[in-house]
This record gives sequence, C-alpha cells and structure tokens, in this order.
Amino acid sequence: MIRINLLPYREREKRASVQSRMILHAVLLSLFLLVMGSVYFYFSSDMDGLRNRIREEEAKLAVLNRQVGEIEALRRNKLEIEQKLAVIGSLERDRLFPVRMLDELNMLIPARDLWLERITQTGSDLRIEGVARNNDVIAGFLQGLQKAGFIRRADLIATREKDVSGSRLQQFIVTCTTRKES
Repeated sequence: MIRINLLPYREREKRASVQSRMILHAVLLSLFLLVMGSVYFYFSSDMDGLRNRIREEEAKLAVLNRQVGEIEALRRNKLEIEQKLAVIGSLERDRLFPVRMLDELNMLIPARDLWLERITQTGSDLRIEGVARNNDVIAGFLQGLQKAGFIRRADLIATREKDVSGSRLQQFIVTCTTRKES
C-alpha cells in the first residue's frame, strides 16, 4: 500500500490560513485604528472650533455686560437728573409762596395790638409765636388766619400771661397747616 504524507500540506494550509487570518486581523485592526483616529481628529477639531466659538461668545458677553453696566449708569444718572429737575421745579413753583404768605400774614396782624416774635416753617407746618394785648386780639388773629388763603387749618396751642415792661400781655403759640397755591 502506498502511503501519502499530507502533513506538510495541511501544515501549509494551516499556516496559510493563520497567515491570512493574521493579515485580515492586521488589516481590520489598521482599519479600526484609522477609523478611530479619524473620529478622534474630527471630534478634536470640532472641539477646538467649539472652544473658539465659546471664547468669541464670552468676549461678546463681556462687551454686552459692559454695555449693560453703562446703560444702568445712564439710567441712574437720568433718574438723578429727573429728581434734581423735580426739586428745581418745586422750588420754582414755591419760590414766591413765602413772600405772599408773609405779606398776607402782615395784613392779618392788628397794629399795636399783636406782635410776632417767631415764625417757623417745617414743610407744610407753620408755627407762629407772638405776644398780644389780650385774648380777644388773639382770637381775632386766629379767625383771620382761618380765613387766609394760604392756611388750611390753624390751631391755638397755648397762651400764657407775660409781664413786658410793666404791662400784662398774652404770649401765644399757633400752629398752622399751609396750603401752597400752584
């Protein structure tokens, strides 16, 4: 019988098969690494682009924040100017009020019967302190104040007798609420 040795043939086939598998695996590994490298470089460049965009947007945001700060400063300045103009306007409206008030108050004072010692104005409150010959003169003065155009309300706070140069006089305090004409 004839014997055929197939070992080298099978071995060769095995080696060829292993070699082809190794080549296939090497090609697949190379292809995989190439694809992964491409993906890595794509995402890396995309991330660099996004980082650049973020820096640009942050720069824009900084510019806008400065502009917002400037706008807020302008608003505060505008509000401050408006308040100053309102004060100036109220001063302009009320600048003649004290003159008219003192003129009208002068007309209400009975000559030689009543003397004013002090007039104090705080806002719309007016405090009048003075001396009169008697309580009747004070009552007449108070009625005149009630009818005056610049007085909203007048109240007698206190009276007391006071000796001035040997004469007995009545010292009084009147508080009023003023009415400013526009």
